[in-house]
Amino acid sequence: MGDGRVVGGRPPSVDALARRLAEASDLPAALLVDLARQAIAEGGARDVIVGRAENLVAETQNELFSEVINATGVLLHTNLGRAPLAAERRGRAVNVEFDLDRGERGSRHQPMSQLVAALTGAESAVVVNNNAAAMLLILAALAEGRGVAVSRGESVEIGGGFRVPEVMARSGARLVDVGTTNRTRIDDYRASIDQPSNDIAVLLRVHSSNFAMTGFVESTPVNELAELGPLVVVDLGSGLLDSNAPWLPSSMRPLPGWISSEPAVRQTLEAGADLVAFSGDKLLGGPQCGIIAGRAELVERCARHPLMRALRPGHHALLPLQDVLSAHLRRNVVDVVPFWTMVARTTDELMQRAHRIVDAAGIGCAEACESLVGAGAAPSALLPSAGVVVAGDVSHALRSARPLPIIARVADGSTVIDLRAVSPDDDRVLVDALVAIGG
Repeated sequence: MGDGRVVGGRPPSVDALARRLAEASDLPAALLVDLARQAIAEGGARDVIVGRAENLVAETQNELFSEVINATGVLLHTNLGRAPLAAERRGRAVNVEFDLDRGERGSRHQPMSQLVAALTGAESAVVVNNNAAAMLLILAALAEGRGVAVSRGESVEIGGGFRVPEVMARSGARLVDVGTTNRTRIDDYRASIDQPSNDIAVLLRVHSSNFAMTGFVESTPVNELAELGPLVVVDLGSGLLDSNAPWLPSSMRPLPGWISSEPAVRQTLEAGADLVAFSGDKLLGGPQCGIIAGRAELVERCARHPLMRALRPGHHALLPLQDVLSAHLRRNVVDVVPFWTMVARTTDELMQRAHRIVDAAGIGCAEACESLVGAGAAPSALLPSAGVVVAGDVSHALRSARPLPIIARVADGSTVIDLRAVSPDDDRVLVDALVAIGG
């Protein structure tokens, strides 16, 4: 009933119901009061109202952000925050724009610029909120009111409705389509530049993310574009700093093909790109942010553009980014950057963990499986993995597990708990959840 009538006795008071809900939930008291009012307002018997209120609490709790165990096998899962971070802070102030030497206002850009330069050979760098913001800022600062040449095969839409033409329109630049969907040659760019009405300011290469073409395809490499005159900007997307991955130990060499073949910042700049843009929370393994790197004068134009004020990140992103960049320089990323820790795990280690979990839980079986890098990085790359396979779809029960929900995948009628992205510290949580399911 939705008319407020009571069936089966008087309804509980708002206060009494809210107190009852608080016994099983740590939601704020004011929110529990609101949920109690909502449940009572819909009417019904006392037990119906109580049940409805408990369901509202559970729904609200599930809608809030919380830590989860990523057992999907997708290492950089966009819906699960992409690269996980393991950073602890003490709640102190940060000298984000304060020069400790001079005792006066400083630059939030210089520390990140120095670290990125050391890792990639870029002259300078600046950090913004995400890679879409990086592209918006570059185009607004360098091509407003002018043409930007993009291959038709790279005028893509990626997750969340991000479309290259729409971002370009918001920047004030004008899209100039070049070539065809599957083949764009150097002469296509040259013809576009030679057309005076196009007024080409930038030749833009775009990372295709989860989109790929095979077969009768052709694209123009960066080193050839660099000979044509206009600025060359490359949206690298995935954030691999160097295709040689010098931060990885000798035990991981030769490098997997998905690393050595992924477009990287250092090599793209060496090929002649004037600027590159990339994400901090993909293959870099850091927080959500976007990084613009390349020629110092162009980076400075971006940093001084009015949009920069709206797009700059705070210290909550800059501090963990600094940690991740420093780890790359120290070459201990496998130990301290969770994404690279996941990549470095051996299949033997994962299979041993899977057997221990199965033995302890008394349910499921240990099996080999395959993981994905995810988040549009190396879209076709598969990593051998291992995990626990349970017959049937038990994914909802796993998502309901506490203290940590477990996000698994369902394939061929079974639930696969892929262990590559799961910390060994959470194996006990998996065991307890599986015991509850088996019991």
